[in-house]
Amino acid sequence: MTHVNVLDPGASPLDYYGYELRRYREAAGLTQKQLGAVINYTGSLVGQIETARKLPTQEFSERTDAALGTDGLLTRLLGLVLRSQLPAWFQQVAELEARASGVYVFHPQLVHGLLQSEAYARAVLAAVDDSDLDNRAAARMARQRILKDAKSPVLWAVLGEAVLHQEIGGKRVMREQLQHLLSFEKHRRVNIQILPFEVGVHAGLMGAFNLYRFPTDPALVYTEDYETGHPTANPDAVESRSLRYDHLQATALSVSDSATLIRHVMEERYGEQLSLGGRPLA
Repeated sequence: MTHVNVLDPGASPLDYYGYELRRYREAAGLTQKQLGAVINYTGSLVGQIETARKLPTQEFSERTDAALGTDGLLTRLLGLVLRSQLPAWFQQVAELEARASGVYVFHPQLVHGLLQSEAYARAVLAAVDDSDLDNRAAARMARQRILKDAKSPVLWAVLGEAVLHQEIGGKRVMREQLQHLLSFEKHRRVNIQILPFEVGVHAGLMGAFNLYRFPTDPALVYTEDYETGHPTANPDAVESRSLRYDHLQATALSVSDSATLIRHVMEERYGEQLSLGGRPLA
């Protein structure tokens, strides 16, 4: 007799997703392998998602909803599932990002999570802890879906030039990351500015921070340390950081000149030279 893992749908959003997936699959009279064949995934992956060992993706959810006639249930659950994989203290930030009409970020050393390529994100997340890396990376990448929504927030990112030179994940990963930044060059709602080294003293020397603005609610400031985040709607804090951000934007390169610098660093520092065999030498 085949052993079937007992799922507790109340244990977590991921467990609930798996419980509903199994319930609808069994109601349709399909095995995991059969469902996998219908949606073009392996039966093993279906089983891992059902038992809350693997995170579902947008594509998996949409295909499964269509195959099982769930009226979009799994796709609707996906956002909750992915958000639950973020650190508890960061889940509120993901909510802020999703609700905001404007997101204004400053980071002197690191590409912001909303702008990270998957390989770069994995390298950052694995810096001190590589456990459950697939799920953690998937959760981070899922945050970026807000940039593809019709009602996506306006995103302004001022990044220190050091971000372009700090080699995270190796040259290939950095080239991919800088190319990813350039992919937003024509995006109407994403604006990336680089704060060049030559500026010297600037308004962001105290470190990274984010500002979130909303259609009706008060604006928020968000900062974080190694273990936790600190959102505040204190009017004095919001006014102070807003003024700092204005100065950073005014001091940074224009969006166009920033793209030129990113492209230059990408080619000069991380450009690939091919050998006769077609393999990159650098």
